Amino acid sequence: MINTQGKKALIRVDFNVPLNEEFQITDDTRIRAAAPTIKQVLADGGAAILMSHLGRPQKKKKEDGSINVEKFTLRHIVDHVSSVLGVPVQFAADTVGPDAQAKAAALQAGEVLLVENTRFSPGESKGDEELAAEMAKLGDVYINDAFGTAHRAHASTAVVAKHFSAAEKSFGFLMEKEVVSANKVLNDPEKPLTAIVGGAKVSDKILLLDRLLDTVDNLIIGGGMAYTFAKAQGGSIGNSICEEDKTDLALQLLEKGRNKGVQILLPTDNKIADGFSNDAASDFAATGAIPDGWEGLDIGPESIKAFGKVVLESKTILWNGPMGVFEFENFAHGTKSIAEYVAQATKAGAYSLIGGGDSVAAVNQMGLADDVSHASTGGGAMLEFLEGKTLPGIAAIQA
Repeated sequence: MINTQGKKALIRVDFNVPLNEEFQITDDTRIRAAAPTIKQVLADGGAAILMSHLGRPQKKKKEDGSINVEKFTLRHIVDHVSSVLGVPVQFAADTVGPDAQAKAAALQAGEVLLVENTRFSPGESKGDEELAAEMAKLGDVYINDAFGTAHRAHASTAVVAKHFSAAEKSFGFLMEKEVVSANKVLNDPEKPLTAIVGGAKVSDKILLLDRLLDTVDNLIIGGGMAYTFAKAQGGSIGNSICEEDKTDLALQLLEKGRNKGVQILLPTDNKIADGFSNDAASDFAATGAIPDGWEGLDIGPESIKAFGKVVLESKTILWNGPMGVFEFENFAHGTKSIAEYVAQATKAGAYSLIGGGDSVAAVNQMGLADDVSHASTGGGAMLEFLEGKTLPGIAAIQA
């Protein structure tokens, strides 16, 4: 990260944290993840001007077309950010307007300013050049530490970087770790490399699955997408989720795996339910033999054991997506078991990258976040990075 002594660092953070109805933060993971970068700027003798979005205010406008400021203002998180950083955080009631300009100009070394929600301006998501230029005027250097938004070519995540020279911009510690972690798994993994891919739909993970088959030794497929594979192979899946138009693709992926010498593991048994509810009656059924009126909501004990064995024998592990309907406690056992196996493998010396979303939620919920090598803060961004796409937020810093 660049040295910020005597400079004002404009830092794009991802403080898009969940709030309850009283506007209290229910999960401050993203704030804590950005803290090391901000604290380093202050320790180096610099000042920090923080930019972030919160929610989608442009898409959630009031009936009269106005922005719901009370719901989406970053003012709600100022006290908590101050607590995490250990220093008072000033707040500007606008993003690039008179208040932000005046407070940024007056900011002294060791001080922190948080400007208002970048998405209050429609120009943010449009990558507006003029908005980005105004943002750039707030700081002497630019640091992007918001990996969760790196796949967006927004004014504050990509376009603003054009106004800083290569020596005046860099990744923050979090962003750098995300990039290094993903590159390690994709380009320099210790073998055997195992990828665990879950989630509801094959269509959401087509590019990821296709790319992984070029590099992995083992590919474990779970979650709702597994039933599309089961249907493609002629099995009975009852009322389980299935993308009928993706069955041919599923067979093509299996064929590619065979040609590449990849061991593809699909569930052999499933925990099934007679309805999509945590309280539904449940039972177990072999894959391809789910009765009519029932649907698979989790992997079964045989699958958990088989998947776990492969995970424990791996030296590099990538996990993206749950094994079942993780939000239902009665159908979260498969996902939680995989989390435990990944933590065990990591303790034994494997490198593990948890690729965002419900997978990270699982390790956090079980208190295992410190027992894996890296739990990504960016669900969509990490998915696109792993698919091989160029992320605007990363490219803008490397330009």
